[in-house]
Amino acid sequence: MNESWFAGLLDDAAVFPPGSLPLPEAVRAHVRHRAAPYAGLVGPLVLPAAALAEPAGLPALDVVITLPEGPGHLLPALARAAALPVRVRAVEVAVPAGMTPGRLFTELERACKAAGDLPVFVEIPRDARRHALIAACQGPRFRAKFRTGGLTAEMHPGEAELAETIFAAVRAGVPFKATAGLHHAVRNTDPDTGFEQHGFLNLLAAVDAALDGADERALAAVLAERDGAALADRITAAGPERARRARSRFLSFGTCSIAEPVSELADLGLVPAAYAGEGVLR
Repeated sequence: MNESWFAGLLDDAAVFPPGSLPLPEAVRAHVRHRAAPYAGLVGPLVLPAAALAEPAGLPALDVVITLPEGPGHLLPALARAAALPVRVRAVEVAVPAGMTPGRLFTELERACKAAGDLPVFVEIPRDARRHALIAACQGPRFRAKFRTGGLTAEMHPGEAELAETIFAAVRAGVPFKATAGLHHAVRNTDPDTGFEQHGFLNLLAAVDAALDGADERALAAVLAERDGAALADRITAAGPERARRARSRFLSFGTCSIAEPVSELADLGLVPAAYAGEGVLR
């Protein structure tokens, strides 16, 4: 078993659809996850900036703040967070429609002067600005965030598009996280919606392949792989050094369920079976 592939991989996005847990329930569940045997797989609790103003308040825990309305809301969100016992580990900033990469990063640089060395994930839109924005996410502060699914079929990028995006990020040396649609470890067709869903193991394997020199067509084939055992064997054979290398690029992904990915990793023999034992994930 090589758990270095999965350390901190699962950002807890329980308050977002389709899970949509109320904030108090999400906080209680997150605290349980952080005390569980599989805690090393669990990253921060991801919250929209609006949650920082909820009257129930938040305990001392690690959070990532999402800013769906763009960089203009960064400083107010950090000010609200400063009044709480939370530890902000990163922010995620959406790119407003029509905003150029130059203007975005000018605004972010201005706002970040008060943010210390806090990492900023730029949510890369699936439009003509994509490559310029990825290329601009350079240096120690800026990272990329890619949407890999959503509530409609159109929000799920195909293998070729996602392969092109991964290839561009790896080539530019830009670390990234993913969000939405990664409900399972392996590429699948959702039986209820019919949506084609990417697997987070496929993404890990594709990043590893890209770092090994694979082209976009080869990455698309890895993303299309539906054999979980084959993917697990590939990950296991890669070893810890390649795990560290791949995870320096693919940092984490947001999931509204911690239980499901942990259980699937255990079923594939990639983490201890006890992680999915009776009662552990409740």
